[in-house]
Amino acid sequence: MKFILKVILIASLSYLAELFFPWWSVVFCAFLVGGILPTKGFNDFLAGFLGVGLLWLIFALLIDLDSDSLLAQRIAPVLQMSNALVVTSVTGLLGALAGGFGALSGSQLRRIFMEDPPKPGYFG
Repeated sequence: MKFILKVILIASLSYLAELFFPWWSVVFCAFLVGGILPTKGFNDFLAGFLGVGLLWLIFALLIDLDSDSLLAQRIAPVLQMSNALVVTSVTGLLGALAGGFGALSGSQLRRIFMEDPPKPGYFG
């Protein structure tokens, strides 16, 4: 449940941040959510990856459909890609990686300054 909340929170904060700030504000949003709602390692990365990645992929697809793929078709040969859909997919992947590493960084920074709660069991 915490994982789904993190994904939704990262996506919604990133959407709001991109309305007013540059593209890298999504990394800061994922960093904040990763630091405030900590989970362990890969779950943090995956929450940021999915939150920002899905947001950027949906945005790229909507822009691509709205403009009849004009921009993506012109960018594809410049980047030596086969078609416009590959450009759109790479856009989503780059956003996903930025969000994933942002959330993971926030979680790891929190772990530096705050101790993990002790696990139940015998500690000899």
